[in-house]
This record gives sequence, structure tokens and C-alpha cells, in this order.
Amino acid sequence: MIACLSAAAPARAAEDPLAQARALLAKSPVIDGHIDVPEQLRVQRQNRLQGFDYTGVSGPLKGFHTDLKRLKAGGIGGVFWSVYVDANLAPDEAVRQTIEQIDVMKRLIALYPGQMAQVGTAAEMRAAIKAGKVGGFFGAEGGHSINNSLGVLRQLYALGVRYMTLTHFRNNDWADSATDAPKHGGLTPFGVEVVREMNRLGMLVDISHVAETTMLAAIDASAAPVIFSHSEARAIAGHPRNASDAVLKRLSANGGVMMVNFAQPYLSDTVWRWNQDLAAEEARLKAALIGHSQADLNAGVKAWEAAHPAPRATVKDVADHIDHIRQVAGIDHIGIGSDFDGLPDLPVGLGGADELPRLFAELIRRGYSDADLAKIAQGNILRVLAQAEQVATHLQRERPPGETAIPAGKP
Repeated sequence: MIACLSAAAPARAAEDPLAQARALLAKSPVIDGHIDVPEQLRVQRQNRLQGFDYTGVSGPLKGFHTDLKRLKAGGIGGVFWSVYVDANLAPDEAVRQTIEQIDVMKRLIALYPGQMAQVGTAAEMRAAIKAGKVGGFFGAEGGHSINNSLGVLRQLYALGVRYMTLTHFRNNDWADSATDAPKHGGLTPFGVEVVREMNRLGMLVDISHVAETTMLAAIDASAAPVIFSHSEARAIAGHPRNASDAVLKRLSANGGVMMVNFAQPYLSDTVWRWNQDLAAEEARLKAALIGHSQADLNAGVKAWEAAHPAPRATVKDVADHIDHIRQVAGIDHIGIGSDFDGLPDLPVGLGGADELPRLFAELIRRGYSDADLAKIAQGNILRVLAQAEQVATHLQRERPPGETAIPAGKP
């Protein structure tokens, strides 16, 4: 853990850090890089909004970490709504479900015109926040969502998608994932063309979930700053999905931002190892209990969990990652990408969107200044968005829309 980072810390020590955090976020609300409300609407409600109340006035929504009340309490003024679909889907089905995820979120936003707004630019996000609304972009979580088509990519941009994560848990035909066996050595030539077309559109290149070779190839290929929409530092937790110091240094030179995620296995080696041990025990039990019922297997897993209580990451683990990213990449390259509504469990101290000020209070205790925190909350990602828009304006004058396609069987 890094020692006090600001000479201003002693003067602030007598004040209540949580009250300071709330006051700061009232002035500079967070733009969260990854919230999975569309996924929950699909899973829990089959994309049906009739009778659904996202205000939160009747209490926290079951199965959600967010609602409008908790977003406001947490100081969240902007969101990239993740339009995630499973990477195992058939290609055309992935495209269809991605569009349905955009549709259901557009319909939800339309239900609350006084409190929510779809935005398409950094300036529009600033305006929405100034008006007291939750401004929203869309983020497509995985390149499988375009089915190897630059035309589909362009249409997703037209619908409001402002970043695309190049892969999810599996490789696609043009990029390697961090959690799959290497296939391409990073990006294929078509993958480079995807990045180039994203630059031309003004869509952010998101390198969360991708292999390190893909991270580096995407940074090399991109004419605009890239982002990690929801990731962590591998030096603090060794999960392969996290970014090494070498990548963080390249991210800094690129001008990009790592938006720090709250997924416990990516925050804590202890939690990651426990999950691996649980998976190994489940595999052992399946082999040992061949011919037994599912109930017997479930009982065995439950007994193992009782003997090996699950560890929990905490808000301090999140702050440790932020400290490290600051040390390696710099304060201008940090944001927040919580993964609210996309995780089974959250760290202790961050049980929902309303508790986000606790993270900023922890950073205040560690000596972060108000200017530092405003950058983390929104300033850094707004800068990256504006720079991507400037690059797009230039590239659109310089070259036409890409028409490269993947030849059948030759990614």
C-alpha cells in the first residue's frame, strides 16, 4: 500500500471523510464505466418493463445494486450501460440480443425523462449531469456482438454504443481473450481494422477482458486513447484478466484510463484462490459421485463451503488498486467501472451504488486531493471521450468507412 499521497492530508484529517466524499461527488458526480442494468432486465424480466419501477422509492430493487435513488445517493451522475450478451451465443443471435439490450435500456430511459437521458458525446454527458439527470451511453461487452461486421459496428454506434470491449470470456474470430487459450497472438489483421473503424467512429476501444497481447496490440493500433471499462492491476491481484505494470505504463503513454472494477476475484488473490479451490472441489466431487444425484453433489459442495468460509474483498482492496495505478500510470489514468448489477457479490463496504462515497472517503483518508478525486470520478473519462471525438472528426475527413470483411474460414 502506498503511503499518504498528498501534503493536504493532515489539514483534512479532522473532517469527516465520508461527508467530504459526498460533498465532492455532489460537485463532480461519478461517470461509472460499467453497470449491468440491461442484463438484469433481460434475466429477471425478459426485457419487459410493464410494472417495473426503477426509482427505488419503495426500497432497493431485489437483485439490483442500483436504482435512481441509490445512484443519486452514491453520487453517480453518468453511466455506460453495459449491453452484455453471452459470448457462447450463435453469432447472429448475439447481434439480435445486443440490439434488444440497447432497446430495453432506451425504453427504460424514456420512462424517466426528468431523471435519465441518453447521451452521445462528452458535452452531452456534461449537460445531462448539470441538469441533474443520469446521463447514459451504451457499452457493448464483447466483439462477438458485431458478428465480424464493420457494418454492424457502425449501426451499434448509431444506436448509442460508445465503447466496445474487444472480447469477453472467450476469444472471437479476431481477438484473444484473457480467459481463453491463445489463438491469434493478440489481434488479427481484421481486429486491427475493427480498432481503426472504432477510432473513425469515435467509439472507445475497451481492453477489459482481453489477453495482454491483445491489450498491447490494441494500444498500438489505436489513434485515440483506449480504456479499460472495468479492470484492475495485476501487481495487486494476479488474475490474468488484470493489467500488468507494463500495460499500465503503455496505457499512460496512450492517454487512456483504467476504470477500476469491484469484482472480488479480480480485487483479491485470496478470493481468486478460494474460487479456484471451490472449482477443484466441485470437479473432484463430480468424479467421486458418478451415479449419485445432483442433490448429493450440492450437499458435498455446501459441506466444503461450510468448512472453508468464503473470504471477502473490501473497499480497501479497491483503494489499493487505485493507489497502484496512480503510482504506475498516474492520476490522469484512473476511473470507476463498478460492474454494479453484474456481480454476484460486492466487496465489504460497497454493497450497492449508494455506498460508493465510502470508496472516495477511503481515498481521502489516503491523502487524495479534491482535484485528484474529481479526475477519478469523471474528469479523466470525459477527457478521453473528448479526445476520441476529436480523432474521429479528423479521421472522417481522411478516410471513408471501412469495408474490410473476414473471408470465410480465414479470420
